[in-house]
Amino acid sequence: MNTIVVGSGIAGLATALRLACAGHRVQVFESNAYPGGKLSEFSAMGYRFDAGPSLFTMPEYVLELYTLAGQNPERFKYIQLDTSCRYFYEDGTRFTAYHDVRKFEQEIAEKLDAGDAKKIRPYLQSAAFKYRTTAPLFVEQSLHRLRNFITSKTLRGILASPWLSLFSSMHAVNRSFFKHPHLVQYFNRFATYNGSDPYKAPGLLTMIPHLEHSVGTFFPMGGMHQITQSIYNLAVEKGVVFHFNSPVDEITVHNKRVSGIRCGQKVYAADCVVSNADIHQTYKRLLPHEKHPHKLLNQEKSSSALIFYWGIKKSFSELDLHNIFFSSDYESEFRHLFDYKTVYIDPTVYINITSKYKPDDAPAGCENWFVMVNVPHNTGQNWDEIIPAVRQSVLDKLSRLLHTPIEPLIETENILEPRIIESRTSSFAGALYGNASNNRFAAFLRHKNFSSHIRGLYFCGGSVHPGGGIPLCLSSAKITAELIG
Repeated sequence: MNTIVVGSGIAGLATALRLACAGHRVQVFESNAYPGGKLSEFSAMGYRFDAGPSLFTMPEYVLELYTLAGQNPERFKYIQLDTSCRYFYEDGTRFTAYHDVRKFEQEIAEKLDAGDAKKIRPYLQSAAFKYRTTAPLFVEQSLHRLRNFITSKTLRGILASPWLSLFSSMHAVNRSFFKHPHLVQYFNRFATYNGSDPYKAPGLLTMIPHLEHSVGTFFPMGGMHQITQSIYNLAVEKGVVFHFNSPVDEITVHNKRVSGIRCGQKVYAADCVVSNADIHQTYKRLLPHEKHPHKLLNQEKSSSALIFYWGIKKSFSELDLHNIFFSSDYESEFRHLFDYKTVYIDPTVYINITSKYKPDDAPAGCENWFVMVNVPHNTGQNWDEIIPAVRQSVLDKLSRLLHTPIEPLIETENILEPRIIESRTSSFAGALYGNASNNRFAAFLRHKNFSSHIRGLYFCGGSVHPGGGIPLCLSSAKITAELIG
């Protein structure tokens, strides 16, 4: 079967590889000059930066692709981390989130509250229960095939629904477990893993900490871009043909069946087309004459990001691979993000420093800082005014909490913001995860992985089922490839 994949984001790469392993003749068309979409890299003045996602969990999704391609999974080099992140608060509180639950309990007992420390294990057990109950139904298969619901997994999920926190917000669940506001804020932050608001998102999302604490966080020894490069290399080895600098202008349809794509003046025939492009852009730009799911396309979008890539000519021993500097008023920060569509004056700041584990990512004695602030998706805000103001707020915050003036240490700087994210990755309005999950029915509100109206048309990636982030995108690829067969 001749199959075309539109876009070489992580889900597009994995889908192309899976289909090639199944015997398809696969071509991938990518508008950029490189594969990976958001999961790319660049270098400047001796510093290397992963441009996009910086958290790596569930490496088995990548290893499975090696096995599927008949290659040794040990080719993919990575390590498991003892610590997931270091946290900094305005009142001077600092703590480290350890993978070992006993160490984390001890850390919280010493730094925050002994009573709350005793509740961490039951909380994580609840998170694990929610994940194991719902993942087989909502993450690992299509939600839009009736046969997938007539199973024992579905029955178990239905019976467990009273314990899944479907009708409480994430914040309400966390506040019911813990007293200390810093610990509530800590567990609230996991809503940002899919660009949502913990004060609105369903309590079911309290299962996310299970992945970081109980399953673990990892680091690819070549940096996050190693994930992209590994899957791309496997796809090439299996015969997938890539067309870079080749934006697709239209998915062609004849008699309600996909017939291929149009790229410039050339038409490429296909029996099957998979769009890894943002679902909004797929319909609006690539399928302008077909029926559009307007209600779904008009749903609330996830947050975006403002990222400063700074080459820092100093090493900070108190920082690790992942670091969070919290806002002093988390609820106000999310009101600004989702209600006012702007950035709070005191935003939470995330810093990723891969040179902590990959020293050649920065010159000796220096560090490569990936500094990110959650911002709203683009609705026409004056970003040229917002960005300098946020930059100054970030510099002030980091200088204050690290007791060191940061701006004089910046040797090189690059910036990524919602407008650039949209232009580079076709993510509608620069939203990183498509639709937000600020709704208890969010799992059902993502677009399915196939078209009900156009035979041979399929979808994968962060804007469709099951959602955004590397693990879910790789799961999306698996679901889509299995639907195609």
